Amino acid sequence: MVISFYYVVILGWTVCYFFLSLHQGWGGDPSAYFFKDFLKLTASPLEPGGMRWPIVAANVLCWLAAWVVLWRGVRAGIERLNKFFMPILFALVMVLLARAVTLPGAAEGLNWLFKPDFSNLWDYKVWTAAYGQIFFTLSIGFGIMIAYSSYLPDDADIANNGFITVFLNCGFSLLAGTMVFGVLGFMAAQQGVPIKEVVSQGVGLAFATIPAALNMMPAAGLFGGVFFLALLFAGFSSFISIVEACVAPLMEKLGWTRSLAVSVLCVLGLVGSLAFSTGGGLLLLDIVDHFINNYGIVFGGLAEIIMIAWFGRLVEMRGYINRVSDFPLGRWWPICLKVITPLTLGVMAISNLVGDLAQPYGGYPLAALIAFGWALMAVMALGAWWLAAKRWAY
Repeated sequence: MVISFYYVVILGWTVCYFFLSLHQGWGGDPSAYFFKDFLKLTASPLEPGGMRWPIVAANVLCWLAAWVVLWRGVRAGIERLNKFFMPILFALVMVLLARAVTLPGAAEGLNWLFKPDFSNLWDYKVWTAAYGQIFFTLSIGFGIMIAYSSYLPDDADIANNGFITVFLNCGFSLLAGTMVFGVLGFMAAQQGVPIKEVVSQGVGLAFATIPAALNMMPAAGLFGGVFFLALLFAGFSSFISIVEACVAPLMEKLGWTRSLAVSVLCVLGLVGSLAFSTGGGLLLLDIVDHFINNYGIVFGGLAEIIMIAWFGRLVEMRGYINRVSDFPLGRWWPICLKVITPLTLGVMAISNLVGDLAQPYGGYPLAALIAFGWALMAVMALGAWWLAAKRWAY
């Protein structure tokens, strides 16, 4: 649930930037506008600064929309939303992709993206990074897949549904990556610099680099609006899934009605998101996101896979999946679950822990890392233990 506290803030930025994009309201220096004018970024996460009311207003709008969708339920709310959003999102991305690959210099960006460096295959960090990318992009360990799949009928084709989900997700990510690097290639060509000098990551890519590239394009308002609308659609559908993953266990574990669970979580989420809507919100977001992804999700996923693969009835599980699926799972499946996945997650977890103990993450004050990182992990662990210890309502 903590993820939704700051995820919705990024969604709120997107809402604001959609309107800014229509008239290029970020001016001639999008990076300075984003960090200094829009966020009013402070020097430390311990210095919250003032509340950014445009961001707060956008957060309220997003939480209200989420409440409406989730309150209506799975079929009338979530399914109907995705049936509307997904085709439009695909169409918007295809429009952006067609524009991006035809820009001058786009070929250089695509070459930078797709040209392989086979020497990196011997670096274990490349493999753990690739595994981590798949792990997070599919929301493994978030509870989202479990929540959504719990609504499927007993005879649903589990294997095919799983493979289709993975291939569609990765295929769409590839299209989006192609679009982004086409734009970055154009930007590098316009500035006359190597592409590695314009490539950025994190929030700076969407809210600073892409707007800077849009400033160089004809019809910037049109394509900027399409880009941020696509980002908004993609972000909101993911946001709904994050909150639904918390709604479902409250209903099944505690016996709450959907309306009660949705209302409590949305109010709690709105209050929690206020901390990330201040001048120091981005720095706080960076710390919390780092600890949740590198420790909460990784260690949670590791514990889950060990319990299922080594102490669960894996043989019976595989047999059931093969009975209801057209595509049978072979002997490779238990090997992946028992050996490859735990080993990879273990390496990731240990590597993250050693790195953070050797050097404080991001150069942040130790007090901030303890308060917003390690202490948060402890609170989340206690909350998970409390919920797990509760008897099932049904």
